[in-house]
Amino acid sequence: MLTTVHLLRHGEVANPTKILYGRLPGFRLSPLGEQMAVAAADAVADRDITVVTASPLERAQQTAEPIAAKFGLPIGVDDRLIESANFFEGKQFGVGDGALRHPGNWWVLRNPIRPTWGESYVDIAHRMEAALLAARAQAEGHEALLVSHQLPIWTLRRYLEGKRLWHDPRRRQCGLASLTSFVFDGTDLARIDYSEPAAALVATSRDAGTAKGA
Repeated sequence: MLTTVHLLRHGEVANPTKILYGRLPGFRLSPLGEQMAVAAADAVADRDITVVTASPLERAQQTAEPIAAKFGLPIGVDDRLIESANFFEGKQFGVGDGALRHPGNWWVLRNPIRPTWGESYVDIAHRMEAALLAARAQAEGHEALLVSHQLPIWTLRRYLEGKRLWHDPRRRQCGLASLTSFVFDGTDLARIDYSEPAAALVATSRDAGTAKGA
């Protein structure tokens, strides 16, 4: 008996101040992000989804809404799907903003194997695996869709593939509104599939941004 659990990353978030928002409340999908959520719902419209569950954060709940509506299902909430806590939450942190050169930040950057946000990769993997297996049991013989965040989804995938959890964030295969699908044969993981139903929207937005800057 096959059971599939789809892990959907939320869509683009409105973030005009360009901070690392993490678990902060009030960060919702941008208009493009809302379109991404609809694209994801359209991509799974012909699937046998019987369970829809999301992280408690607003952007995840919003991303789940068009999917739940399409299947006439309630949106469950699972705290294990939440974004990872981060020391830099609420701050600007990226290339060129000086965060990496500030001595006050060095203590959290000293060990790349342990994430700067304080939650270890193993802890992330374990809570995400628990959420995955709970959804598999709940949707046995059918399909479940869980809305989560990039790092938790990618960490879970690497964990179940038996890969080193420490990785280069720039090489994550987990785009906005992407689907990482875990297919089980009984209780055994048979394969992991990946798709990006909102890829065309992302490309169009990128091209429009380039044209404006030309």
